[in-house]
Amino acid sequence: MTAASNPSPSNRWHVGLIGYGEVGKILAEDLRKDGVRVCAFDVKLADARGDAMRSHAAEIGVTLAASHAELAAQADFIVSAVTASQDVAVAQACAATIKPGAWFLDFNSASPGAKQRAAALIDGAGGRYVEGAVMTSVPPYRIKVPLLLGGSGARELAPLLNDLGFAAKFASDKLGVASATKMCRSIMIKGLEAMVIESFTTARAYGVEDAVLASLQETFPGIDWEKQGAYFFQRVIEHGRRRAEEVREVAETVRDIGLTPWSAEGTAERQAWVADLADGGLFGTRGAKDFARSPDWRTEADRILNKIKSKE
Repeated sequence: MTAASNPSPSNRWHVGLIGYGEVGKILAEDLRKDGVRVCAFDVKLADARGDAMRSHAAEIGVTLAASHAELAAQADFIVSAVTASQDVAVAQACAATIKPGAWFLDFNSASPGAKQRAAALIDGAGGRYVEGAVMTSVPPYRIKVPLLLGGSGARELAPLLNDLGFAAKFASDKLGVASATKMCRSIMIKGLEAMVIESFTTARAYGVEDAVLASLQETFPGIDWEKQGAYFFQRVIEHGRRRAEEVREVAETVRDIGLTPWSAEGTAERQAWVADLADGGLFGTRGAKDFARSPDWRTEADRILNKIKSKE
């Protein structure tokens, strides 16, 4: 369905995307297919990393803004899709110029506390803040990734988003419920990624990986551990930095209820450790076609083990 044939007011919105990385580009592509006007801003546009962003935007008809403020001044609906550490800073940067009544969807994997601080900035400036909790990896689902909405405007925004092609579901009028759901899930998912990398790499070092995989397959027969292992290695190598930031937000979420976040803190350290190796070029050239795409996790585990041995 195109914007012209859908009478929903959301299809006439000027959509602003803050963060033009993997998620931002996917949303832009799917929105543009339906004729929705899209503008975008990313801090990386200021340096050489922005070349690929500019090329992509030109190809699909996305207008690039020069700043957060310029984007916020023209958008009817803003999606903030940045790293967790920038969640509140982006809301603050947009608040100065946000249009009265404009929607602000916080797509970031931040803690309930961070989202409440961001909401205060946007709502205080006359915008309408809604938290969004993305409940699984975006690429397989694209714009239809399962999305929980929270906050006072969540119930109203959900059908408008779905008219745009999203798969949004109202979670709660109370701000923080959707993000808490996401954070608690991430303890498991991001933790499992870190554990697989640690377990499989160690098993490879001892030559017992086949026995370990066979045992896991017997205990959890519904999971293809070879395939899942390769996927976890790929995602952490490519996005470990962002995942580490998210899990530090998870740790804050756990700490806020009085628990010591031992698991979350360990997960964040392992994710960041892999990101450091990736930034150092251990897994190839970041951005290259074959970067973080090995179908066999052993290839990447061997690179890690060779790196460790080189330090001995």
